[in-house]
Amino acid sequence: MRLTHLFKSVLNWQSDKHSVKRYIKNHTISFEGKSDLHVSAAKAFKGDPSLHNPEDLLLSSLMSCHMMSYLYVCGLHQINVLTYNDNATGTLETDEKGSGRFVEVHLHPVVTIDNPAQKDLANALHQKANELCFIANSCNFKVLHTATCNVG
Repeated sequence: MRLTHLFKSVLNWQSDKHSVKRYIKNHTISFEGKSDLHVSAAKAFKGDPSLHNPEDLLLSSLMSCHMMSYLYVCGLHQINVLTYNDNATGTLETDEKGSGRFVEVHLHPVVTIDNPAQKDLANALHQKANELCFIANSCNFKVLHTATCNVG
């Protein structure tokens, strides 16, 4: 049985009356009952470097989704995860027309578990987590992972 889930957000932007040649790209995205996100373009695209940008949000969505999927499959296998850290990279390519797209995201999760006998299984479950990740399943580029598992 398929279930459908609807997510909603609101984007608000206002023109900077003093800007003629270039739009200021700062804007706010709101979610009912949650904190607003203050967003801009990436610095490379003339945005405010102190604000998150869509590329940051895509990368963070993949990292978060993979972690939550991983914790889920570890729970199914009775693996006690003590810590989970990731240092991901995303490669965006642009062309001469100004268009672009992500071509790859590489996750580097470092996990600490409490049982040395489960280390190999804990590493292998990243593949299952990748298969379950809603965000990764929605992407048209490779989402790779190089995992490290420590015992604490």
